[in-house]
Amino acid sequence: MADPRLKAAFAERRFIVAPGIFDMISAKVADGMGFDCLYVTGFGTVASHLGVADAGIATYSDMVGRVGTMARGCRTPVIADADTGYGGLLNVRHTVVGYEAAGVSGIQLEDQEMPKKCGHTPGRRVIPAEEMALKIRVAAEARKDPNFLIVARTDARTTLGLDEAIRRGRMFEEAGADIIFIESPESEAEMQAIGQAIRKPLLANMVEGGRTPILPAKRLQEIGYAIAIYPAIGFLAAAAALEKAYAHLKATGDSTAIGESYGFRRMTDLMGFPEVWEFESRWARGDKVEGNQ
Repeated sequence: MADPRLKAAFAERRFIVAPGIFDMISAKVADGMGFDCLYVTGFGTVASHLGVADAGIATYSDMVGRVGTMARGCRTPVIADADTGYGGLLNVRHTVVGYEAAGVSGIQLEDQEMPKKCGHTPGRRVIPAEEMALKIRVAAEARKDPNFLIVARTDARTTLGLDEAIRRGRMFEEAGADIIFIESPESEAEMQAIGQAIRKPLLANMVEGGRTPILPAKRLQEIGYAIAIYPAIGFLAAAAALEKAYAHLKATGDSTAIGESYGFRRMTDLMGFPEVWEFESRWARGDKVEGNQ
């Protein structure tokens, strides 16, 4: 079931900052930070799972299990990237049903041609707007829980221009999307124009090194946005830390002088080892489950 707190946060007009998660370590760390929402990034999840580019290679089967593991492992509501819905209208229906059953609170669908490409990268092509609007209508009909949110993304800005991207955003509003995501505007002025044109909650994609300027959350809210996702922040930080640690180990043959780390004890706590140890200790003493004594 979708978490009703996410829909309530939008209704209350609280600005939502959603960090990207891509595996269970990132999910558990972010889950303890007090965010209103976490965002399962396609780029990061495909990279960590398959070690390949986010270029339409991962399938529904590759993704739904990992998405579900992250959603079920977090107390925080989760929105998950589902690319194009992994095919046509029937695939979209199957994807929405599967992601909702997996425990996410929102699904992101985009209007790219298959195979899709990662946002903020060149060569993205989009399907006709009317075809995407049908996908959104199918998605809205397929969900069982009204708290399950549909994020409609258009990648039209890069190849077809801002006006077409805004037109598509309005179409997707009418088709039943709960949140509109116009990918990769290229200036703050463009973002302001989007904020003035779209009525439903708007999503800003803050990608370090991407095509869109990184604006503070307060400024995003001022110009009309309701949620900002930071899909790359986690895996970029993780890759940098790993590179530094591995380079130090290779150069010195010593892992003890790398500097500050998360700490083995903290990691065992994060992964739930104390509960495991308590369980094993209790049963090693021969304790019985109540009712079976």
